[in-house]
Amino acid sequence: YQNDFNWKVAPSDTGTKEFAQIKKLVEETLKTEKLLFYFAAEKDLLKEFIKNNFAKPLELFPDAIIQAQIDKTNFTHVYKQWTQFVKPSILIAWDRVKPYGIIDADFYLADLISADDITLKDQLFVTLKKDKYELDRRIDEFNLISSRTVELKDKGKAHKAFWKKYARPPLKEFWDYIVARRDLLIPEDIRERKGAFFTPPQWAAKAHEYLEKCFGENWQDEYIIWDNSAGTGNLLENLKNKDNIWASTLDKQDVQVMRDRIQNGLNLWENQVFQFDFLNDDLKPLREGGKIPNPLFDILSNQEKRKKLIFLINPPYGEVATAATRTGRKTNKDGVQESNTKDRFKETLGIALKQKFIQFFARILFDIPDCKIGAFVKPIYICGSNMKKFREAWKGAYLGGFATPARTHDNCTGEYPICFFIWDLAQKKNFPKSVPVDVFNAKEEYKGLKKFYASEHKTINDWLISTRNRPDEKVLGFLNCNGVDVQHDKYVYAINDKKQLPNPRGTWITDKNLLEVGLYFSARHCIEHTWINDADQYFYPKSGWEGDGDFQNDCLVYMLFHSYLKIKFGEGVNHWIPFSEGVLGASCRFESRFMGDFLGSRGIHFREGVFTGVSPGAGAVLGAGLAVWRYYFETAPEPCLNASFYDIREYFQRKSRSGKMGVSSEDERYNALIKTLRDAQAVLAAGIAPKVYEYGFLLGD
Repeated sequence: YQNDFNWKVAPSDTGTKEFAQIKKLVEETLKTEKLLFYFAAEKDLLKEFIKNNFAKPLELFPDAIIQAQIDKTNFTHVYKQWTQFVKPSILIAWDRVKPYGIIDADFYLADLISADDITLKDQLFVTLKKDKYELDRRIDEFNLISSRTVELKDKGKAHKAFWKKYARPPLKEFWDYIVARRDLLIPEDIRERKGAFFTPPQWAAKAHEYLEKCFGENWQDEYIIWDNSAGTGNLLENLKNKDNIWASTLDKQDVQVMRDRIQNGLNLWENQVFQFDFLNDDLKPLREGGKIPNPLFDILSNQEKRKKLIFLINPPYGEVATAATRTGRKTNKDGVQESNTKDRFKETLGIALKQKFIQFFARILFDIPDCKIGAFVKPIYICGSNMKKFREAWKGAYLGGFATPARTHDNCTGEYPICFFIWDLAQKKNFPKSVPVDVFNAKEEYKGLKKFYASEHKTINDWLISTRNRPDEKVLGFLNCNGVDVQHDKYVYAINDKKQLPNPRGTWITDKNLLEVGLYFSARHCIEHTWINDADQYFYPKSGWEGDGDFQNDCLVYMLFHSYLKIKFGEGVNHWIPFSEGVLGASCRFESRFMGDFLGSRGIHFREGVFTGVSPGAGAVLGAGLAVWRYYFETAPEPCLNASFYDIREYFQRKSRSGKMGVSSEDERYNALIKTLRDAQAVLAAGIAPKVYEYGFLLGD
């Protein structure tokens, strides 16, 4: 555009006035117009930018840059990038405001659903106004709207640079979904404390279906529904009679989201959506300075009306400890279980209150009696050994329910059930001995009936403790045995010495309790862990096993060749070689002949190429195990005479740098032999499993 510019000057001559002129012009342009990509953090975004803008024929180039599109599948990924590049430029002390419910996710939503740096949804808790954010808007005593503002550092340069790469706002068809899925942006610690768990639409619809089965086809007209942990309100979607629906939630932000969603079709009245901390706030009406709307309080304070009140809820599942804390990988989550409700009922309910959802149940049970409950929760309160006090206090009739895989619920990982249980607290019945539910898989297919048992029997660990401290016992190893339910089976394993563990919980294995240890070990490993049986508890067995020698031998043999038998010769004497030197063709005496002699004392012998004195299943395992042992002695350049089964597996399968044993070997002959052994183990496990139920280690029909 500059007609008098001297284009004959060499571009490499940086000392000319023309170079200085161009440099000044370009610098000013780059300050406001450049797109800057950080390759390590934005590699995929850069690839998309190149594909959209440069990987096309020149004649197809648009006049404007094509920015990356944001939709309901990638808005969480963009959020992670936003926290890296934009969040640090917002002038706010995040650690100080977090306890007050102010989190970065709301600032991101304000940015995302905006045009020309103006948020397009006024109902959001935080809105963007050009170079600042507004939040906590309210009407003051003069009927004027006031708000708090948060500024951007560096005059918003980082903010502008980031959002140049993306097209804002997303298509309008995605707005309601993105706002409703605010839970996907909430940090894990806040989700666990406040219960920001989004109930998948298919299971919300299924819950409505089961409520109709229990309370009749006109249940929505005849009953009042209160979701007291509503989040963004998705559990209430598709309900028809909004006159009878109340929704409360801990966070003001979620109240704002629900009111925004009402503008876009969520069937609720705005004045029946309110902020309320169910575990801490008083049950007082607005007219007395409380937080509960007066019409709802009138229902709560009337016994007959309470009988027509249904709590439809998906409360928090947070607890003070998880598998990670029990194994030392993380510390306990302090504060997860703290509340006024916990303090009030701790003498009555005890350790059960460490589960956050139990606190919801407790307040309903004691403060709002005679109502109904339809709740998505873990079944631990039915079968958990720490829930005895809760079950004794609970009075109500079970009406029905269904189980779903936890992995189908957002923000939930692991193989365990989340169930929808319906209770009538107006019927003062003792807690049932079993609670049946219909089981649906991830595809919503009906898979049959499952019973959760609320037995108050002693546990399998109580039984194992009774085998300790017998006269003249000889220590063979240590059995770690954390927990008494199926989900903890992975922590049941045998090692040389409990000193190998930071927090050992178990019992010494001796020559006097070896049979019981074999039964314990096999009962807890012969049945595959699934999401359906995850919460099943193991109990003190009936005495019938004592006269069942085949069962005892089967369990012992099953244990001897299991991957969770982690006895190693290098960490102590190996008492676990199940064969004699003659059977293996060893060149000299074993350091310990205990296990071979013990099997012999049980009538188990190797004669004419087969094992006698055991069931066919156990014989097949012993034969396959012998083949593996012999192959090790035949092929290892310097075989360890006293090698354990674990040592042999480690020799062939090796370990990675992280210490994890490989799943297979480079030796194909070994792979074939170990597969034969594993197949035989599976057959033996299938034979042991029915007796695990017969003798009462597990309860079942």
